[in-house]
Amino acid sequence: MTTTTLAVLVPLLPFLGAVAGLLLGRSAPGFVRPLAVLPTLAAAVLAVLVAVRQDGGKAIAASTQLTPTGSIPIDLALYLDGFAVLAAVLVGVVASCVQIYSTGYLRDDPRYPSYAALVSLFTSAMLLVVYSGDLMVLLVGWEIMGICSYFLVGHYWETPEARAASLKAFLVTKLGDVPFLIGLFALAADAGTFRITGILGAVAAGAVEHPTLIALLLLAGVAGKSAQFPLHTWLPDAMAGPTPVSALIHAATMVAAGIYFVARLLPLFAASAAAMTVLAVMAAVTMVGSALAALAQDDIKRVLAYSTIGQLGYMSGALAVGDRGAAVFHLLSHGAFKALLFLAAGVIIHAAGTNSLAAMSRMSGLAKRVPDAYWTMTVALLALAAIPPFAGFFSKEAVLVAAEHTALGDSVVAPTAAGWFVLVAALVTALLTAAYAIRLWLLAFRGRGTEAPDHGRQPIAMTSVLWVLAVPSLAFGLTAGGLPRWFDGHELAPTLTTAVLGTGVALVGGLITYAAWRHSTAVTAPPPIGAVAAHPDAEPAVSEAEAIATHKPAYGDIAAAPDPADPARLLLGPLHRHAAAGFHVDALYTAMFVRPVRAAAQLVSFLDREVVDTYVRGSGTGTRWLGAAVRRAQTGNVQTYLSALLAGSVVLAIAAVVLSNVNAGS
Repeated sequence: MTTTTLAVLVPLLPFLGAVAGLLLGRSAPGFVRPLAVLPTLAAAVLAVLVAVRQDGGKAIAASTQLTPTGSIPIDLALYLDGFAVLAAVLVGVVASCVQIYSTGYLRDDPRYPSYAALVSLFTSAMLLVVYSGDLMVLLVGWEIMGICSYFLVGHYWETPEARAASLKAFLVTKLGDVPFLIGLFALAADAGTFRITGILGAVAAGAVEHPTLIALLLLAGVAGKSAQFPLHTWLPDAMAGPTPVSALIHAATMVAAGIYFVARLLPLFAASAAAMTVLAVMAAVTMVGSALAALAQDDIKRVLAYSTIGQLGYMSGALAVGDRGAAVFHLLSHGAFKALLFLAAGVIIHAAGTNSLAAMSRMSGLAKRVPDAYWTMTVALLALAAIPPFAGFFSKEAVLVAAEHTALGDSVVAPTAAGWFVLVAALVTALLTAAYAIRLWLLAFRGRGTEAPDHGRQPIAMTSVLWVLAVPSLAFGLTAGGLPRWFDGHELAPTLTTAVLGTGVALVGGLITYAAWRHSTAVTAPPPIGAVAAHPDAEPAVSEAEAIATHKPAYGDIAAAPDPADPARLLLGPLHRHAAAGFHVDALYTAMFVRPVRAAAQLVSFLDREVVDTYVRGSGTGTRWLGAAVRRAQTGNVQTYLSALLAGSVVLAIAAVVLSNVNAGS
C-alpha cells in the first residue's frame, strides 16, 4: 500500500467510525465502544507508518481536482512533510488515549454514543487539517472542528454553565472565522490557487500583492481558533465540558489548528514585518496575561485552560520570530503533557468530588487515593514548568533560543523588536508558569484536613493512558537533536544562556510559591471551605458535572474562591481579584458588544411589535370593520333590497341632472 493511500485512510477511518457509531448507537450499543476506539487507534498506527515512510525527507504531494469552479480550482490535495506527519502522530495518539479514557469516564452516560462519534469526527477533522494541501479542504476540517466543539463542550447541557460555554466557544471562534475566510479568498485571488505549495511559490515570487492585509485577516481566525488575545475568552469557560474533551481540544485538535496553520504559511506572514510584529505583541500579551490569570484560578481545569493559552502564546511567539520548527516542537511536547494534565485532573476531580483547589487543600491523603494520577501529574507539571530533563524544558528552550537570535539581530525573517517582545514575555511567563504549576501541585496533593473520600480504584481505562502519555512528557525532549531534519533544519538544542535563564527563573518562581504556601498555611487557620459533591459509586462524569454546578453557589464565583490560605493571594496582592476574573476582558466585551447588541435586539423587537405589527393589526381590523358594515346590509329581506336599489337609482339620477346642468352652464 502506498504512502498516499495510508495517508488517505488516516482521517477517513475516524470519520467512518463516527458515522457507524451514530447509526448503530441505539440499535447496537455493544458496538459503540469498539467503533469509538478501534478506528481512532488504527488511524494512529497508520499515522506512525506514514511518518516512518516520510522520514523527514522530501515532501510527498498528491492531488485530484475536487470540483471545477470556473476560476480558481479546488483540489483534494495531500501534502506530507515533516511538520504534517509528526502533527498527525500527535493527533492520533492523543485522540486514542482520549477515546480509551472516555470508555471509563463516561461508562454509564446515556449520551456516550453521540459523544464518542463526535470525538471521532473531531479527530478526523483535525487530521484533515494536518494533511490537507489545499486551503479550501483545510477550511472544511477547520469548520467541522468548530461545530464539534459546540456539541462536546455542551455535553452536560442540563447545566447552564455548559450551555453558555458551548455557545460562547462557537460565537467567539466564528467571530475570528469571518475575517479568516475573507483572508483566504483574498490570498487565493492574489496567488491564483488554493494549493499551499502554489501559494508559497507565489509568496516567494512576490506575486502576493497585499501580504500585510491578508496576514492580519488570517491572524484574526488564528486568534479565535487558538485562543490568543483578544479572542481567548472562550477557552476557560469551555472547561464546563467533560474532561476528556478538554484534553482533546487543548492538546491535539482545535487550539493546535491555528498554530499549525501559521506554521504552514509562515513565509506569507514573514513577508510582512507589520504582521510579524502584531503576532509577537499578541503572543507576548497572551503569555503574560494568561499566566497571571492561571495563578489566581481555583478550578483545577481553569488553571490548565489558562496554562494552555499561555503555552500557545509560546508557539505564536516562536512563529513571530520566524522559527516554525521551534513552534511545532513545542506544539508536540505540549500536546503530550497537557493531555496528561487534563486526564489526570479528571481522575483527581472524581476522587476528591470537587474541582476546587481550595477544597482539595482541606483534604489529606488525596495523593494516596490516586497514585497513578499523582505521579503522572507530577511528571506533567515538571514538563509544564520546563524543568530539565522533561520534555517541556527542551521545547521551551527552542522558543527562547529563536527569540534570542531574533532579538540580537541574527534573523532576517522577523524584526528585532518582535524578538525582544517574545524573549522578555517568555522569561516572565516561565517564572509565572512554574509558580502556578507548583501551586496546583501543593494545593491538590499536600492538603491538610479530613481524609479524602475513598472512591476505590479508578478504572484501568483511565489510569493506563496516563502512563502512556507520561513517557513522551518525560522523554520526548531527548529527540531535539534529531527533529531538525523533519522541520526546516534549524537547530533546536538549548544554549547555555537560555538554559540558565529559563531554568533559573522557573526555579525562582517555584521556590517563591513554595515559600508563600508555607507562610499562608502557617498563619491562616484552615477552616472547611467549599462544596464537595462526592458520591463514591458515581461515575467520574457525574462527579465532574456536580463539581462544576456547585462551585459558583459555594464561592459566588466560577473561577475564584475566598481562600485566605491560597498562596496566590500573597503573591499577587491586589492584582489577584483582577487576575481571577481574567482581567475583566469578558466584562469589557459584555459592555462593548453584548449589551449594545441586546439593546439593539430589544429595540428591533419593540419596533416589530409596536410599529410593524400595528400596521398589520390595523389592516386586519379595518377589514373586519368593513366586513361588519357590509354584513349588516345583508338582511335577507327582499323589500329592503328593492328600497335600497330605488334609493340608489334616485341618487344616481339626481347626480346626472346636476352634472348636466353644470356642464351646460359652463
